[in-house]
This record gives sequence, C-alpha cells and structure tokens, in this order.
Amino acid sequence: MAAAAGVARGAWHGRLDLAFVRRGHRTVLERRTVRMPLALQRPFYPEGPAVCHVLVLHPPGGMVGGDRLDIALDAEAGAQAMVTTPSAAKWYRGLATARQTVRLRLASDSRIEWLPQETIVYAGAEVRQELRVELAPGAVWLGWDITRFGRTARGETYAHGTWRTCTEVWRADEPLWIDRQRLDGGGRALQGAFGLGGNPVLGTFAWVGKRVSAELVQAARDRWAAVGQPGDAGVTRLPEGLLCRYRGASSAAARAWFIEVWRLVRAHDGRTPAVPARIWST
Repeated sequence: MAAAAGVARGAWHGRLDLAFVRRGHRTVLERRTVRMPLALQRPFYPEGPAVCHVLVLHPPGGMVGGDRLDIALDAEAGAQAMVTTPSAAKWYRGLATARQTVRLRLASDSRIEWLPQETIVYAGAEVRQELRVELAPGAVWLGWDITRFGRTARGETYAHGTWRTCTEVWRADEPLWIDRQRLDGGGRALQGAFGLGGNPVLGTFAWVGKRVSAELVQAARDRWAAVGQPGDAGVTRLPEGLLCRYRGASSAAARAWFIEVWRLVRAHDGRTPAVPARIWST
C-alpha cells in the first residue's frame, strides 16, 4: 500500500536500467537491472517484432518527500522501443523533495518513445523531475508528459508546494531542445494568462531529432480541432522536431490529441502505425 501523504518513513530509492538491442528484424531487451520499488513487466510486441513495448511498474503508487527514482534507457543501433506505465503517478505532499531522473541514450538510427501515463501532483508536493536524452546521428526521441495539479475531483488545488522539471535533448554536445519549467503552489503562474490560466492540467509532447515540414505542423493543429475537446493547444516547429502544448481541464483530452499526433509522427518518420497501449483504456 502506498504511504499516505505526510506519513514519515524511510525514503525509497528505486533504479531501472534497460538496454534495447536490434537482432535481425527484432528489438530485444538485452539488459535489465531493477531495484524496488520499481519493477518491469515482460516485454510485448503488439506492433510486431521491430518495436519492443515495455511497461514500467511502481507498485507503491506514489512518491513522498525524500523518495527517488532513477531510470536509464539505452537503445543500440537500429533498436526501437516504446516505454509506458500502467497507471497515473502520484506525488504526495512532503517536507523534502521527491525526485525522478530519466536518462536516455540512443545510438544511430534508434528510436525510443517515452509515454508515461498522467502524473498527479498533490497540494504540498515538492517535486523535481529531470529528463536528459542523448542522440547519436539518425536517432529520434519522442516523449510526452501530462500533469494534473491538485486532486481536482476532490476540489483540491495546488495551493502550496513546488514543481520543477527540466528536459534536455542533446546531439554531439549540442543542445537540440531544452525546456525548464517551474510552478509554485498558489503562485501567479497557475492563474495567469501566460501560465495555466486557471486550468489544472498541463501537457507537453515533443518529437526531437528530425526536421519536420510545415504540413506536419498544420496537420497536428488540425488533429487538435478534430479532437473537439475544451482547452488550449499549440504546436511549434523546432529546429529538429515538433513541440505540442496543452492546457485545460482534461487529461483524457490531452492524451487523445497526443495519440493522434503520435500517429502523424510515425507516418512522417516512415514507420509502422502507432499502436496505443491497451492499459491506457482500462
């Protein structure tokens, strides 16, 4: 059972270290090092042998102050993997900072898609998330993050606490995209027009490592219009990639749009059609 918010206990430090390798037409999980409270489900192949799908488990269900998760994913040349989670992650309130560090290294012509389910940040949570991606020539990374501030179903707002994230994508010691965000509980950014505008959900979708066309950007915007959900959305063409932002009240709306953009990106990259994980709809 997950520790309740504010309950003192020893901090947990979970580790996950995975390596994906291409063997002929198949991507296999060659190396796995796991330390609780992280766990790993057996790899599966809903798209066929080329793309290895992996489900990362966090049995406690939430993070409290002092907890830390370190995740490392390596993709060797030509390997393709999609990594997701079975349920929403929860960050409970606490006096100390809880941290998650994700490091991805992609060799030439490899692909990793980092697609976790929603994160819920409780009032009073002190959160630090860091994600660093290192791309070799020809490698491409895709990731999304959907965060809800406060347990809104219970009327809770993110009245206090601090949420900080840093995402960096590099190639040959050159930055391709760096994104740093900070929200202070009860701060002006939660209500301001240039922040969340009073909305509880923030979503980011990024595809980095390959140039995109103006037509792809417009197609991503058109898919948002087709979703027909409330909220605000924006699409930006990066020097080598695509960036989508969402703010609104619905995690489901953000994910529905991101899945549609994921499908567009797969086609643009000349790959097999995207297959959403079954666990997302349960």
